[in-house]
Amino acid sequence: MYLPQFHPIPENDEWWGKGFTEWTNVVKAKPLFKGHYQPQLPADLGFYDLRLSEAREAQAELAKEYGIYGFCYYYYWFNGKRLLEKPIEGVLASGKPDFPFMICWANENWSRRWDGSENEILIAQNYSREDAVLLAKDLIKYFRDDRYIKIEGKPFFSIYNPFSIPNLDEYITTIRKTVYEIEKVDLFFCAFDTGNKDILTHYQLFDSIIEFQPHSRYLWKYMDDKIKNETNHIIKNTYNHLLVRFGLKEKIKESYYKAIYRLNYEHYVDYVIKNYIIPTSYDLFPGINPMWDNTARRGRDAFLFYNNSPQKYGEWLSFILEHYPLKDHENNFLFINAWNEWAEGNHLEPCEKFGKQYLSETRNQLLLHGSDEGRRL
Repeated sequence: MYLPQFHPIPENDEWWGKGFTEWTNVVKAKPLFKGHYQPQLPADLGFYDLRLSEAREAQAELAKEYGIYGFCYYYYWFNGKRLLEKPIEGVLASGKPDFPFMICWANENWSRRWDGSENEILIAQNYSREDAVLLAKDLIKYFRDDRYIKIEGKPFFSIYNPFSIPNLDEYITTIRKTVYEIEKVDLFFCAFDTGNKDILTHYQLFDSIIEFQPHSRYLWKYMDDKIKNETNHIIKNTYNHLLVRFGLKEKIKESYYKAIYRLNYEHYVDYVIKNYIIPTSYDLFPGINPMWDNTARRGRDAFLFYNNSPQKYGEWLSFILEHYPLKDHENNFLFINAWNEWAEGNHLEPCEKFGKQYLSETRNQLLLHGSDEGRRL
């Protein structure tokens, strides 16, 4: 998964201040507790500007060196208006880098989530049949590129949150039909599974489902099974000890945040491995994440994992490569979230603390399991 938000745009200048990019949040992050790894700062590739072809080529060369097959670019479309399109448009226009790619439509409302104002919508998504036609027509220029990832000649296209779309069946059918009428090719159409139960009733609309870690069915069940019990225990003890004796309500709130929003990465990976179920009713591409910590965006309200390590990530990757059934080479993907989500503390790109360790672990596990040519990441 590839984030294109590392260059200034007029909309961000207006909403967040002149010159704002994702790096603006990254460098301002502060640790929330002892040993908390923040700020997370880039190493080898530096604070790049994705308008530059040289920056995009350096990313692709590094990814290729360590066994990454291609990038899945987030694509921002709002009823004909595009945001953050310059990196992928540059890839298309220049023919560089020579590296496979696909597109995921990040179809969420654009809000002031970064500063906690969830309900203030800056640009909203409005769905209609006419919009589906325009969207499909805009995508076709990417599908025609020789580097675009296809399965049996079908362009691989995904939607992050399809279940927010009213009349989903009609919307997807319209996209498929429009592309076919113009290109005479079918789409390989996917949806991301972020733990939404609608997957179970709408999976038949898609050729496959993509597991989006860490926001997956496992995370929500992990929190239900374990974290709520811990939270109730902490709140009860805190209430009795602090609220009654000292009246410190903020301590209760702080204890709640620690229990719910700060999770042990090692424990979570162990939980996923122990409870992993391969669906039988629909086709699923597995997912994995190296880390997660959105302190740079959310401050004290951050959701984060601690005890992240390349070794534990490697253990998780090894499990998937060993246990998940291999399909044919063209239809055999593993989605890593993410290549460069710096403000969410979630990246394979080298950072000051870990250097290239996550990339090395990726390559080593692929070679160990003989999957460098079999599994496409």
